[in-house]
Amino acid sequence: MSSARTANRAGVGAFIGSTIEWFDFYIYGTASALVFDKVFFPELDGALGTLVAFATFWVGFLARPIGGIVFGHIGDRLGRKKTLVITLLMMGVATTAIGLLPGYAQIGVWAPILLVCIRMVQGIGLGGEWGGSVLIASEHAPKGKSILYGAFAQQGSPVGNTLSTVCFLLISRLPEPDMLSWGWRIPFLASAALVVVGLFIRLRVTESPAMARLIESKRTAKLPVWEVVRSHPGLLALGIGACTIGLSATYFKSTFALAWATGDLGFAKTDFLTIILVANIAQIVVQPFGAVIATRMRSLSRAVTLMLLPEVVLLPLMFLLIATGNYWLAMAGVAVATVPHCLYYAAMAGILAGRFPAEVRYTGLSLCYQLCGTLLGGTTPVVGQFLLSASGSINVVIAYALFQVLLTLGCVLALLRRPDHDERSHEERSHDERENPGGERDRSTLDPAAGGVQLG
Repeated sequence: MSSARTANRAGVGAFIGSTIEWFDFYIYGTASALVFDKVFFPELDGALGTLVAFATFWVGFLARPIGGIVFGHIGDRLGRKKTLVITLLMMGVATTAIGLLPGYAQIGVWAPILLVCIRMVQGIGLGGEWGGSVLIASEHAPKGKSILYGAFAQQGSPVGNTLSTVCFLLISRLPEPDMLSWGWRIPFLASAALVVVGLFIRLRVTESPAMARLIESKRTAKLPVWEVVRSHPGLLALGIGACTIGLSATYFKSTFALAWATGDLGFAKTDFLTIILVANIAQIVVQPFGAVIATRMRSLSRAVTLMLLPEVVLLPLMFLLIATGNYWLAMAGVAVATVPHCLYYAAMAGILAGRFPAEVRYTGLSLCYQLCGTLLGGTTPVVGQFLLSASGSINVVIAYALFQVLLTLGCVLALLRRPDHDERSHEERSHDERENPGGERDRSTLDPAAGGVQLG
């Protein structure tokens, strides 16, 4: 198989797998904003019930660093491909289990307890998934196109979010008793079918060249998480900060704003879900251009600055337009504010991946993204709801959002001053291809089934 075809298959596999994983994760966020307070926390009224439902949403983010450590270790020791098969299965089983879970009316306090436990399994699965999806695509990429191919995995987030929103937009048209008793379960149960499709595609992707070379030369790290913490603490801290608005902007609009608009501002659920859907479609269309801009502009620092600076204006504008209560103004505000962070999100994965050496790349990349999710991204709905309830003003939430934009910009600019290990990896790969023009060694290395390196 040609290297171009292998790279394209890896990119498509990363996209399909990450779409399914993000669909599973996002349907929980939407359900927590719309129904979980009534199904699992009926004794808590109003804003308190929503706040507690958002807290269970955050539990998934709390578990994601565990997944990053566990599956980062497996991915850096045994290979990216095997790890991604395990995480996809774990996420699918957990999501289906939520769809089968009885509510508070049936089993009392056990319902929210089991919900939290299953949500943790979801978080662990996604914590191991994201880094592997990025790497299976970016490490197969031709030289100079790692950011572009890493964006295949990033595209799974808006597509998964869109599928989630469409599902809830359809079922929200049910009478409320039906919605609360069985309607909300449909997206969770549909995950079982999606996982079968994802496994079929993912099993056909070969191991990444960078990982195969590490295994062949026996240069894999013994304890990757320790190597990251010991040798790259500054890189880890900058990576966490650089992920911030790329993660939290989605939850500002699709989780916090959904609850705020439908709970306090009088928007109908179907109306605001439609607003989110339009923004998600805009993200799907616009996001790939972020990777193209980052790849083609001579200065990567200038590229990310141009992407992020408009968010300083557009994110506050989004909240102010939603606050008018006007459907069309709110739609315009949410859609336009989506553009800056989605452009940056496309480039973010490749930027991070290149900064870590290949032997600890899965763990380092996963820890940056998942710790950011735990500390900043996943807390967005909880902190936003708390600030709104405590102050009674959306301006405090706007100030918090601006802080996250500026934190992201400062950290990514500092990160770009660090060496790019991806270039060295491509040089090694080019050397191997010159030494083995027939490609026999490469094929056996990349695909254990061909009789080469046995991954684990």
